[in-house]
Formats: sequence, structure tokens, C-alpha cells
Amino acid sequence: MFSALTEEQREFRELVRGFLAEKSTEADVRRLMATEQGYDPQLWRQMAEEVGLQGIAIAEEHGGQGFGWIELGIVLEEMGRVLLCAPYFSTVVLAASAIAESGDAEAAAARLPGIADGSTIATLAFPGENGRWDAEGVTARATREGGSWRISGTAPSTIDGHVASLFVVPARTDEGVSLFLVDRGDGVASTSLQTLDQTRRLAVVTFDGAAAEPLGEPSAGAATLERVLDLAAVGLAAEQAGAARAAFDMSVAYLKERVQFGQPIGAFQALKHMAADVLIEVESASSASSYALWAAAESRDQLPAAASLAAAFCTDALVTACHQNIQFHGGMGFTWEVPAHLYFKRARADEILLGDADFHRERLAQRIGV
Repeated sequence: MFSALTEEQREFRELVRGFLAEKSTEADVRRLMATEQGYDPQLWRQMAEEVGLQGIAIAEEHGGQGFGWIELGIVLEEMGRVLLCAPYFSTVVLAASAIAESGDAEAAAARLPGIADGSTIATLAFPGENGRWDAEGVTARATREGGSWRISGTAPSTIDGHVASLFVVPARTDEGVSLFLVDRGDGVASTSLQTLDQTRRLAVVTFDGAAAEPLGEPSAGAATLERVLDLAAVGLAAEQAGAARAAFDMSVAYLKERVQFGQPIGAFQALKHMAADVLIEVESASSASSYALWAAAESRDQLPAAASLAAAFCTDALVTACHQNIQFHGGMGFTWEVPAHLYFKRARADEILLGDADFHRERLAQRIGV
């Protein structure tokens, strides 16, 4: 049954929060946004070697910490709070989950240790050009040539595709949609995109007859992909819940700090009402995210519905919290000097990252039989 965090989990949150508060300040975020890679390789190594964050949910037999989605959710929430610039979501949530969920023991033994120790940056390259984030949207094609496989297709918005050395690629085969592992090399090209949110990088990745390694049973590829996308929605919702909390905290601090007519502006009833509405959204988002993380951790049948519910709710909550944060600051919009706009850009980019809120509301309705 879903319950509150244990004492150990709360202590773990404090450890992660303290680490990230020191390593990912606003100045660090702004500095990394301006770099070509978009992340700090030294910090990436520290995350793996000093805190074990990349391997938090990877089995101990593959070099990880052996925890589950509750602990991974804690990490993601804290990363969302500070808008961490790092290929964590792509590597740990997308790629590692796909490898683990494939049931391919050989691939897991070969690939997960590199992710756990931070030496491998990976991602899910979703080759769909029609905007669909499901098996029906897969447009790449894999063909067998002798005893090997080759993939051709384009993934138009691959998270961290510019720095990934390993790609999990869904592609169509004679058996249906199957998953493959593709190492960066001949037949793989990537181009970074200039996007609204430079705290999370996207790239166009093209596979032109690239050598591919089957991941899991070919006939199970579509089902595995659906579960991976549900887990990704859960992970993104946790990030969004953390970012929404940070935006609200920023609002409250400003309402207490800014003085007008001889008193803090937070003393005015109209702003109190607005802040209360945002708080309800943020608390509700945290609850939806926690429920989805529990469903993921327990591999419950509720996961598909919980994932779409959390995705829709947390997406809207983050947009609301960030929009109102800007209003509290005097409607300053995209003023560069304060971090509110960084969170607003993240919120708007996240809206469509794995399907927007309307997409997930429709999936939720389908999944609960409405």
C-alpha cells in the first residue's frame, strides 16, 4: 500500500538535496546552458562515484545500488528543483529502464554497469516523425543482413542525443516493433537543436544502415516500449513536481521580501489567494507523482493509469506554478536576471516532451475504461 517515505528515504533526500544545492547553483545552470555539451563531465563522474546516483535503481549484480523507483523518484524531484543540466533522465530513466525492462539478461550484464559507473551516456532515440509517443509512432526500419541487423530512420527530438554513446532504438521488423541497441559509430549522426529550454538538450539523430543489436524478444518490443514510456512519464512527473515546488518556494520568498506600501506584498489578500491556489496545485502534483512512483516501484497493474494521471497533472501544475511565479514577480516575463524564466522555459518544454497533458488525459480515460 502506498505510504509516506521511511526515515532512511528522508535522509537520502537530504543527502541528494545537499549535494545538488552545492553542485548545481543558478550560476552553474546558466554556465552549462551556454556550453556545447550542456553538462559538466566532472560533476557527472562525481554523481556516479561519490553518491552513486546513476546506479540508484540498477541491480547490484550490474554495479548499481539496487534501490527502486521511490529512491529514483527522490533523485529526480531534487534534480527538478535545481534544473540540473546533465544527461540523467535520458541515461537512467529512458535507456537503463529500457534495457532492464527488456528482460535481456545478456544485454543487461553488458550495458548496465557502464551506466551505473557513469562511463556510458545513453538515451532512447524514438524514431517517430508524426509526434506520437507510442509503438504506433515508430517509423524506423530494421533489416537483417546475414547474421546482423541494420537500422535506418530519424529520431527528430532525442534527449541528449548529441552526447549519447549508446542508443536504444525502437524499429519496425517483420515481427512488429522491436528494440535494438545501437552504439555511436558508422551510420549514426546527430545534430543539436536550438530549443526553448537549454537546461535539457535535444538533438536530431539519424541512423543510416547503422549496426544494431537486438534487445529482448522481438515479439515483445512493443509491450516493452509501452512500459518504458510509462516509466518515463513517471520519472518526468517526479522532476516536474520538484520543479513546481521550487517555483512555489521562489514565489513565497519574493512575496515575503518585496515591500510595497510599507508591508510585504504577501500580506495582500489577493496575492494570498493566488499563492494558496498554487500551493494546492503543487501539493496535488506531489501526491500524483508519489502514487505513480509507488505503482512503478511495486510493478502494479495501476502503473499505466497512474503514469498518465501523474503526467497530465504534474505537467499542468508546473506550468501553473511557473506562470504565477512570474506574475508574483510583477509580470516581468522573460527577464534574464532572475531564475523564474528558466523554470518557465523548462515547464513549457516539458509540456510536449513525452506527449502533452491532453494526450495523457486521453490515455488515462482509455486505460480506466471511460
